[in-house]
Amino acid sequence: MPAHPPRRSSSARFLPRAGLRRDLWVSTADAAAFSLMVGCGETYIPAFALALGLGPVAAGMMASVPVLVGAIFQLITPLAVARLGTNRGWVIACTTVQSLSFVPFAVWAIRGHATLAELLFAASVYWSAGMAGAPAWNTWMGTLIPEGMRTAYFANRSRLGQFGVFIGFVLGGLMLQWGEASGVTLLAFAGLFIAAGICRVFSTMMLVNCREFDSPKAGNHSDAEPGPVTDAAFFSVVHDLGRTLRRMAKSPSGPLVTYLCCLVFAGQFSAPYFTPYMLRERGFSYHAFMLVVATSFLAKALFLPSLGRLGSRIGSLGLLWVGGLSVIPLTLLWLPSANVAYLVGVQVLAGGCWACWELAVALLFFDAVPHRDRTGVITVYNLGLAIATVAGATTGGLLLRALGEDSQAYVTVFAVSSLLRVATVPLLRRVRLPDRATP
Repeated sequence: MPAHPPRRSSSARFLPRAGLRRDLWVSTADAAAFSLMVGCGETYIPAFALALGLGPVAAGMMASVPVLVGAIFQLITPLAVARLGTNRGWVIACTTVQSLSFVPFAVWAIRGHATLAELLFAASVYWSAGMAGAPAWNTWMGTLIPEGMRTAYFANRSRLGQFGVFIGFVLGGLMLQWGEASGVTLLAFAGLFIAAGICRVFSTMMLVNCREFDSPKAGNHSDAEPGPVTDAAFFSVVHDLGRTLRRMAKSPSGPLVTYLCCLVFAGQFSAPYFTPYMLRERGFSYHAFMLVVATSFLAKALFLPSLGRLGSRIGSLGLLWVGGLSVIPLTLLWLPSANVAYLVGVQVLAGGCWACWELAVALLFFDAVPHRDRTGVITVYNLGLAIATVAGATTGGLLLRALGEDSQAYVTVFAVSSLLRVATVPLLRRVRLPDRATP
């Protein structure tokens, strides 16, 4: 007798029936829900630390240290995928953990107290789950989305993501403004974290309804002993990282990753302290803070089509030069005035500049890195990026604290950040594309 078709889950009843069309639909819905989570949850974690009475350096640590923990934890992804035998299963496990990571934040907001160590632990779980799932998700989607439509699909998906972050951030700012006016600011934070967790749960439901064509062949270890497989996988990861570093030293990807990490260090020297500068030093309301910061997310989404056309004319390397030079003075533009309209204009400019740089980076990993080396190079890049993020934020925070955390201290930190960005220009000059395409 012919097998009966599988019953559809309750969430699947509302999805398109066609195979690829349905996969694209649920992947897009996943992107929208994920971006809403980032906008109303992740971006407000440093502000939550400030609301609990922790200082600006603590807020900077909240935006940097968990990223390093996540980058280190992502190294177990090849082992986990091999043991499970599925990229899809590992991604869903990671997104489930990430949704649950908002629970302690909500509990602490309701309780009205949390230590820095507690906040760092919960944020590290959040980032570890997110970063560990990313490589497997990229591999999964690479086998699912046809090559001929990847560029257009992921460009539109990224743009939708920017709008999602914008909407989530705006709604979060409005909720916090209401909470501040009503004297229940911490309860408003609790509502935001609950909403963020629900968005990630919905995102996970969409991923559950997405197919996986090719499971990793290395995952069939049901008959193997856990110890030897784990050890072999661990040493394989270490060996692959070492081999990747040696290849990068002799290829265009080495100077590219070096420059990117150095610019991130310079940027993170000041970036984590923008939130305490606006909320504490400038005395901004949550409404004004939301308006200023959300503008950059919206600007990125609006500038992307034009930047794509510019990139097709001047190439990815030319786009990197435009972005890399244009972000140098941005921190200095925060200083002349606290007028909201002025800062909105600055954030429009900043959104366009950073969107140009980020698009160039995404394109260069295809143009400057051979396909066979791409996974390893991106793994090294993610780890280097996290180290640069923590080092930059820590160094900037130490300088801020040493100078007294007053208005002049912020001016100094922002000025040093711009000077460090100038210092990356010689590294930018070393970035090259391969003489010919490498398969």
